[in-house]
Amino acid sequence: MMHLQMIGLACAIAIGSRLLAQIKPADASWQIRWQSALTAFVVPPLFLLATAIAIVAMGTNSIPRWEGGVSFAIAAGFVAAAATLWLQIIWLAIKTQRRMRQYPRRLICSAAGRGRRTQGRVVETSAVFSAQVGLWASELVVSRGLLEHLDAEHLEAVLAHESGHAHYRDTFWFFWLGGLRRLTCWLPQSETLWQELLLLREVRADEWAARRVDSLVLAESLMSVITAPLLNTETICASFSCAAPRSRLAQRVDALLTGAPALVKIPRWFLAAQWGAIALSLSPLTTIPFHH
Repeated sequence: MMHLQMIGLACAIAIGSRLLAQIKPADASWQIRWQSALTAFVVPPLFLLATAIAIVAMGTNSIPRWEGGVSFAIAAGFVAAAATLWLQIIWLAIKTQRRMRQYPRRLICSAAGRGRRTQGRVVETSAVFSAQVGLWASELVVSRGLLEHLDAEHLEAVLAHESGHAHYRDTFWFFWLGGLRRLTCWLPQSETLWQELLLLREVRADEWAARRVDSLVLAESLMSVITAPLLNTETICASFSCAAPRSRLAQRVDALLTGAPALVKIPRWFLAAQWGAIALSLSPLTTIPFHH
C-alpha cells in the first residue's frame, strides 16, 4: 500500500497547503505579495508532479501486483496528462507566433523624441491593443488602433510597460505557470492565486515603467486603453490592457497614483522560507535512488 499511501498523502498535502494559503493584503509591497502568491500557487502542483514521477520511476516490481498496477496507472496518467497539456500549449504558442510573424516589423516610435527606438509588429486593426507575445524572447505587438489612439507621450508609457514584461520574461514564466494552473485547476484557490499573480505581473511591469516615464501618464494610458485582448491566451501573451475585473484595474491605478509599488528589500528569512518550500515540493524525487 506504500505507493497508494504516497498518492493519498501528496493529494492531502497539496489540498491542505492551498486551504491554508492566504493572499497578502493590498497594502503590502508587491514583492512580498508576489513571492507569497507564487509559492502558494507553485508548491502543490510541483509536489503532485514530483510524487507522480517518482512512483513511475520506481515501477511495480517491489510491491504487490494489484497495488503496484493501480498506483502506477494513477501516477502515469497524471504525468501523461501534464505532458499532453504542455504539448498542446506549446503548439498553441507556435501557431500564435507564426501568425504574429505575418505582420511587418516596424519602428513604432522614438520615445517622444528622446532618441530611443522601439521595434515591434503592427497589426492592422482598429482595436486598441499592445502586448508582448512569445516565450523566452517575446516580441512587441501593437495594433494600428493603438498608434492612432494615443499621443507620443502616452504611447511611450505603454511601450515602457511592455518593456517591463520583456525584462522580466513574463510570457515565458507564465507559460509554465499557466500549464500548472490548467493541470491542477481542481485544487482550492487556484483561480484566486492565478488572478493575484496576473495582477502582480502587471503591477511589476507598471513599476518598471514608472521608473522611466511619469506614473500619472502611465495611469492615464491604462484608463485610456482598457479593452479586450486581441489574443485569447494569457500563457504566451502579456497585455497592457488585458481583460480584467474592475478591481484589478483599480488596484493598478491606485498603485501608480500612490506610489505603492516601490522597491523594498525582502527579508532573507522570507526568501529562504519560500525557496525552501519549493525545494521540499521536489523532495519525492529523492526517494528514487533509495528505492532501487
